[in-house]
Amino acid sequence: MTGVDFPILLPEILLAVYAMAALMLGVYGGKDKLAGLVTWATAGLFVALALLIALRGGVGAEAFGGMFVDDAFARFAKVVILISAAGVLVMAQDYMARRDLARFEYPILATLSVIGMMVMVSAGDLMALYMGLELQSLALYVMAAMRRESAKSTEAGLKYFVLGALSSGLLLYGASLVYGFAGTTDFAGIASTLTEGHAPLGLLFGLVFLISGMAFKVSAVPFHMWTPDVYEGAPTPVTAFFATAPKVAAMALIARVIQDAFGGIPGDWSQVLAALAVLSMFLGAVAAIGQRDIKRLMAYSSIAHMGYALVGLAAATPQGVQATLIYMAIYVTMNLGTFAFILSMERDGRPVTEIGALNQFARAEPLKALAMLVLLFSLAGVPPMLGFFGKFYVLRAAVDAGLVWLAVAGAVASVIGAFYYLRIVYFMYFGAEQDPVQSRMSAVQWLMLVGVAAVMILGVVNLFGIEALALDAAEALIG
Repeated sequence: MTGVDFPILLPEILLAVYAMAALMLGVYGGKDKLAGLVTWATAGLFVALALLIALRGGVGAEAFGGMFVDDAFARFAKVVILISAAGVLVMAQDYMARRDLARFEYPILATLSVIGMMVMVSAGDLMALYMGLELQSLALYVMAAMRRESAKSTEAGLKYFVLGALSSGLLLYGASLVYGFAGTTDFAGIASTLTEGHAPLGLLFGLVFLISGMAFKVSAVPFHMWTPDVYEGAPTPVTAFFATAPKVAAMALIARVIQDAFGGIPGDWSQVLAALAVLSMFLGAVAAIGQRDIKRLMAYSSIAHMGYALVGLAAATPQGVQATLIYMAIYVTMNLGTFAFILSMERDGRPVTEIGALNQFARAEPLKALAMLVLLFSLAGVPPMLGFFGKFYVLRAAVDAGLVWLAVAGAVASVIGAFYYLRIVYFMYFGAEQDPVQSRMSAVQWLMLVGVAAVMILGVVNLFGIEALALDAAEALIG
């Protein structure tokens, strides 16, 4: 590492040093007694680094001969990743303490996975891509199986690990094909082999395998099979983490690879992303209808939402990338508020995740029910909530790129998907007479739920400036 490389990697280095120091402190300083302190310290560091990255500005820079790229696109994704990860950690702290899940390893594993995510979005080489992806994944495998006494949690971790290993194999096979036909693993070098918008057949095969491996990380159909079981089996705070930061990192990684390395042949990968988007939107919309567990419902919701985000990337334009970044920022925000509510659901001191338990909830907790209603409307894309504008941006990008059929498919899938969100609203306000589920919220969870619901309404004015930042990030990627 040279003196030029060090400042570029400063946030990642600080997180790595902190993770090792926190691990040593936990091992020799009382282990789980320090879980709360380590969690708050980790969240505080995430927010501080997000501010540091946001304020750095400047033109893009490279480290290690182009293997690591620091540009506006990477900075935008990193800020969203860090803020969402911090939000999940602090809002789940009370839940973890009450359920005897407060392990000092949890925030450290979250830190290691965030380091991997930050490397992923800054990857300028297939080797750096794989290193970041595996660092993220290995930490997430352990987090999924963190509740060791639970058979469901253990099963979730095992399923995630086995299928994750398969996806890594697909990605590595694709990387080996790309290297074999391009003669380099550097994105710029790969792009230079694409002459006049054409690529060797072997390189296209490698690209398909790369997309397949990355599609697993965003739960895109047909690589979604792990998502419902892992979301349901993992502890709810871990599920909340899975549904936020890793999704942003994986979507940003797909954008980075297809634009930096294969941007010269958009006609070859746009149709692949469009197919993944359509399959994801419709399977997520239809399969969620029959779900009775709200965590499984959120899993299928995640699959559908990743389909909408892929619509923006399939457009293969700066406006499409901008739309995807806006969509992911809004999606993560909505999920933070929704999982703050899910974490609070309990009956007789035990967590509850059955949707039917929300019958007549509005009668007992009208303000919380109203906030949840706003979030569900936003997830469904009902105007004038912010979620509607997220979908509007990606569908408009598809229309502007000539993919009118894809935009129509997205609109139809959105109408179908609205059913299962509105069904929860129906249960809360008009469900059968019964004792409603109790909602025990910490102050942080309360602020997260109500605050995010307010953002979904107030953000329609100017999206809090995200639109301009996302455009700068998209132009930095595509140039």
